[in-house]
Amino acid sequence: MSGKLIVTKMDDNIVTALYEGNQMIQVNVDREEEVSSLGNIYIGKVKNIVKNINAAFVEISDKKMCYLPLADVVNPIFTNGKSSDKVNIGDELVVQVIKEDIKTKAPVVTTSISFTGKYVVLMHGTKTIGISTKIGSEQKRKSLRSLVSPLLGEQYGFVLRTNAMEAEDGLIVEEIEQLKNQYDRILTYGIYRNRFSLLYKTLQPFLCAIRDGFAKDLEAIITDDLSLYDEIKEYLTEHQKEDIEKLTFYQDKLLALSKLYSIETKLSRALREKVWLPCGGSLIIQPTEALTVIDVNTGKAVSKKKNVQETFLKVNLEAAEEIAAQIRLRNLSGIIIVDFIDMISEDAKTQLLRVFEEYLIKDPIKTTLVDMTALNLVEITRKKVRKPLHEQMKHTELAVCEEE
Repeated sequence: MSGKLIVTKMDDNIVTALYEGNQMIQVNVDREEEVSSLGNIYIGKVKNIVKNINAAFVEISDKKMCYLPLADVVNPIFTNGKSSDKVNIGDELVVQVIKEDIKTKAPVVTTSISFTGKYVVLMHGTKTIGISTKIGSEQKRKSLRSLVSPLLGEQYGFVLRTNAMEAEDGLIVEEIEQLKNQYDRILTYGIYRNRFSLLYKTLQPFLCAIRDGFAKDLEAIITDDLSLYDEIKEYLTEHQKEDIEKLTFYQDKLLALSKLYSIETKLSRALREKVWLPCGGSLIIQPTEALTVIDVNTGKAVSKKKNVQETFLKVNLEAAEEIAAQIRLRNLSGIIIVDFIDMISEDAKTQLLRVFEEYLIKDPIKTTLVDMTALNLVEITRKKVRKPLHEQMKHTELAVCEEE
């Protein structure tokens, strides 16, 4: 199903929400005055190395420290031209922010800088070609590999994104040339800049969402703010001409865009601890600093007229679909533990895990179902990128909507 991307201002926030029909499936809430460093590339200075955790702490601006895992350091770009993978205190090198700071955790940086387009990611430090696992056709994978192989460089490789599956060859090649130009500018001029210099500023989050389509084929991009409309139009004109006809400026003065799509109500519901299931069961979602715990309850679903084990399976299957949706909507990440309702049948457990994995694999952010423990707890990991929704909205007050 194609999606609509709604971009609007609400209080002091820019809200970027992806809808399928009337359902909000993914959302970012960004304060206008806050500037995210995610994706930015800096000249950083190594201030400390902690051997027992095999990590360095790199300063990217005055007193802003970032965490650099030394195991991931490959072909770093030093300002003094040093040719080595070894990082020492005092070194100045090119780093990119790949994870935002969350609560007490520092931002995470990497020396493997990358430049992301709609169809391709150009990655420093590798000469390989990766292709999204969501491009299943072997014929298409071979075709894409043949297309981009002649464009490989000595110090960089490519990852073909899911969006490349339906793209014309010319658009992919054109985008690679743009990404190569950005990469070459940093290698040519960036290494001569002073420490803390910002070498590359990533797109604003709402433009990243348009570039990525939140991993969907967008049918429409709608905004009711003229300044946002102008920024989006400028971006599309320069980078995604094929999508410019999808952009719409909403002008109904009687019904605000946020009201038309019930954005405030849906955000309020996405922050609730309790989520009701169609069968009468419910979820309790409790994020903590260490992990997120999700408990599945039968609630009103149990009936004496039905086989209890069949009811448990029905509730668990509904819960699996809703949990996958809530993880994406709330941007829950890291370790997630799900306590499904206990079932006796091993076949029922196998069916649940298979169905759950099918829902999770649809998430554009890498999400892995690890296993079911001896206590029947299901372990999930999801890549951490942006802050979870409850952190994004901690400074925002919403009208509390009534329980259904």
